[in-house]
Amino acid sequence: MSMDKRILVVDDEPDVVALIEGRLKKEKYQVDVAYNGVEAIKKVEECIPDCIVLDVMMPEKDGYAVCAELKKNPRYEEIPIVMLTAVADHVSSTRYSHYDGMSMEADDYIPKGPDSTEQIVQSIRELLA
Repeated sequence: MSMDKRILVVDDEPDVVALIEGRLKKEKYQVDVAYNGVEAIKKVEECIPDCIVLDVMMPEKDGYAVCAELKKNPRYEEIPIVMLTAVADHVSSTRYSHYDGMSMEADDYIPKGPDSTEQIVQSIRELLA
């Protein structure tokens, strides 16, 4: 089933992208990648993915801006978005928080960590079921 599902992975850290991409390919997903929010929007316009894994903190256009833009567009509003961030839930000195991610209509919000790739795979499975 996963072989016909396309996932867009968006993160400005190439190592993170490679790690997630490799894990998703193991699950037989087709994977596209983007390294910033502007590139992500272009990729979505070129080929609508079945799900997006979207980092919060990126240059040019952050994940919240990308999520908001996609969710406001009737053509893309149904694409499940899994927000991914290194910002801890309890950090109040930043504008990036779990609450902000969920209020942006993201479908899931996963902190980056040692087991985040497994959480991402599980989230995608559930969102695409």
